[in-house]
Order: sequence, then structure tokens, then C-alpha cells
Amino acid sequence: MEQKQVWPIELELASYAYDEEDETPAVDKVSLQVEKGTFVAVLGHNGSGKSTMAKLMNAIYLPTGGKVLVCGMDTTSEEDIWNIRRHAGMVFQNPDNQIVANVVREDVAFGLENLGVPREEMLPRIDEALEAVRMTEKADAAPHMLSGGQKQRVAIAGVLAMQPDVIIMDEATAMLDPSGRKDVLKTVRRLNRDKGMTVVWITHYMEEAAHADRVVVLDSGRTVMDGTPAQVFSRVEEIKELGLDVPPMAELAMRLRNAGLPLDENILTVADMVKELTNTLCPSKSNI
Repeated sequence: MEQKQVWPIELELASYAYDEEDETPAVDKVSLQVEKGTFVAVLGHNGSGKSTMAKLMNAIYLPTGGKVLVCGMDTTSEEDIWNIRRHAGMVFQNPDNQIVANVVREDVAFGLENLGVPREEMLPRIDEALEAVRMTEKADAAPHMLSGGQKQRVAIAGVLAMQPDVIIMDEATAMLDPSGRKDVLKTVRRLNRDKGMTVVWITHYMEEAAHADRVVVLDSGRTVMDGTPAQVFSRVEEIKELGLDVPPMAELAMRLRNAGLPLDENILTVADMVKELTNTLCPSKSNI
């Protein structure tokens, strides 16, 4: 008998309704498999169900219909709940809600202490997690003295120390300034690339989603788009009809194509645009 593939995250017609009598669930019969080592961005306007789906992936919410599996474990299984949260760590929007200690190192240790990890194993895991987010020099600092971006990196370190297979970022950059958002995204993207960590990145920033391997778009609790960033963001008009923006370069590319310039549909960044315009307008220079 062929063995069923185990995905880091799998939703099988998963639904979640805040009220049993609610005819429009926050998440409505979503089926989704997240491949190991991928960086998946989830987009949607406010109320689309993306944060609810994130909480289903970490067993904070349990599905009211269908199934949610984390590394093959059913989130409704009480005996697996701790294992599920060890495999799928979550970072929330406000780092102040996730930081509980008066010293950075102690905060990173908090989750490990709850799991009963022996001290001799705990210490190197704390050091490794702080190094991964480049916060080693702040190990003995007070979290309230840190910037928003630094606090979020500490929150990420707390999750990393638990050595999860999946890290779920629930709009974790929403309260940060552009510099802080860039810093956190760069950190998580590096961990995804270097450590093979699976990332589910819930966001409403299109420029962040452009860096993902895959983009899933939700509307009214259902999946309406699913593909590479280039595939999704080339559908500019459809994205806008959903109340979302697209990366500025993707929209500019669409306008230039409509004006008759034969540009590729895979343009998402300024670098993409410069390269494509050079190839299109000055082909001789692109070959130099």
C-alpha cells in the first residue's frame, strides 16, 4: 500500500466558524498543502480569514469542519497538542504580547522551560537561536529597551529555540516601520534558505509576498488564487477587485504592456524592471 505523503501543514476542507449558527465561516472549506522548506505568503484583505487560518495551523483554533494536520498530526488530538506546537511555532503581530521576561536570554528560554528541556540542552539552543536572528549582543538586554524590529527578532528566537519544522508569521511585521519590516523579512528568509525551515507568512504587504516561493490569496474565507508571485501578481485587475494592491513594478509592467511594450509578466521588483527594459529596449547592451 502506498504511504500517504506527510506535509508540514495540510488543510483538508478545513473550516472555522466563530459562531455555530454563522452561515459564513471565517475559513470556509480550505484545502491546502504546504511543502517542506517552502516560503508561502498568505494574502487577503481584512476579514478574509488569513489570521484565522494561521491560528488553525498552530492549533490555537480547532476546525469546526474538515481537518488540519501538522506534520501528520491532527490538531483536534489532545494528546498531540504539545507536539504540534513544537513542530509549528507561531510569531504574532505584536511582539510585546509574546515577550514575557525581563531579559532577552530568559525570554528565549521560556518556551524551552515549558517543554521541560534539560538545562544542559537548553543553553546551546538559546545561543544558537539568538545567533540565528543576530541578537547575541543583546542577550542580556531588557526587551523593553529594544526597537520594534529587535523585539520581533527576539520573539522569533523564542520560537526557533524550540526547533520547529514550521514557523508561522501572523502579520508579524504589521506594527513595524519599513526598516524593521525589511529586517524581520530578511531574517526569516535567511532561516528558510539556510536551515530549510518551512515558513507561512501571513501579510498584507505585497512587497513582502513578492519574496515568497508561493502566494495564496484568500477572500471570504476561501482560496481564490494560488501560485508563484509572478503568476499571482500578473493578475493585476483581479487582485485589485479583491481590495488588494500589487507590487508597484508589477502594476507598472502591466501599464507598459497595455501601451504596447512587450514586457515579461514575471516583473515584481525594480531590478526585474531594469533587466527587462534593458533586454527589450537595448538588447545589444544586455548581451555585453
